[in-house]
Amino acid sequence: MSDRPLRRMAPVLWHATLIAVVIAMVFPVLWALLTSFKPAGDIYSLTPFSAEPTLENYARVFADWPVLTLLGNTFVMAAGVAVGQIVIAVLGAYALVHFSQRARGPILVLVTISLAIPPQALIIPQFLMTARLGWLNTDAGLIVPQLGTCALAVLLLVQHVDALPRTLTNAARLDGARPFEVLWHIVLPGLRPAIAAVAILVFITTWNEYLWPLLVAPKPEDTTVQIGLTQFQTAEGNDFGGLLAAATLTSIPIVVVYLFASRRITDAFLQSGIK
Repeated sequence: MSDRPLRRMAPVLWHATLIAVVIAMVFPVLWALLTSFKPAGDIYSLTPFSAEPTLENYARVFADWPVLTLLGNTFVMAAGVAVGQIVIAVLGAYALVHFSQRARGPILVLVTISLAIPPQALIIPQFLMTARLGWLNTDAGLIVPQLGTCALAVLLLVQHVDALPRTLTNAARLDGARPFEVLWHIVLPGLRPAIAAVAILVFITTWNEYLWPLLVAPKPEDTTVQIGLTQFQTAEGNDFGGLLAAATLTSIPIVVVYLFASRRITDAFLQSGIK
């Protein structure tokens, strides 16, 4: 009898903990959004709502900050990395499932181990390679070196390719279909939901990349939004109003993408057995 109250309280405590975690995560974002509408004199006020909200910070961002150029650079980088990683992951997953049964286990072990290697450990050789190729301040320099971080995409798509019915691929081979035709007509149509989820996941991760664009594309006209935000931090002082307004504007595209794609991303992880 004494255990019943504890069992009833457990879900309540669990949900209360989750609510507290959500509040802790949302509070800084909400505070930054509200502060972006404050005039300069109210930036350091502890009151979340300004008595005189203003759009001055946003007007200054559009007037003095190359927001469209930075958004375009960031979109090209994120889209290029997403497309490149998807191509590599699809081809790798297809080869591992249908052509490399014996080597599949060791290769997947190596791919899994590569996830534990921090990208920062490879930053020096990647930068030297990019510099020697003359790719500094170019789209190729921003995109190509980041294609090497496709281990997660490979692992996710291997699980989905393996889950496709072998009867379809075997029947296509019996009809004389070549490996590329099997991939194009049988495998890819069945992978469309998983490909979309993985592409969106890679796109969001690359959009938020900071260190690599800082190294290879420091010029204001060639860099991304994450680096461009530092233009509001100068020796004369920090323009926190403009900084928060710019951060809010540059977060809108990625928030919209995630809101529309969060279900697909979750399903891709759950169906692949990776949580």
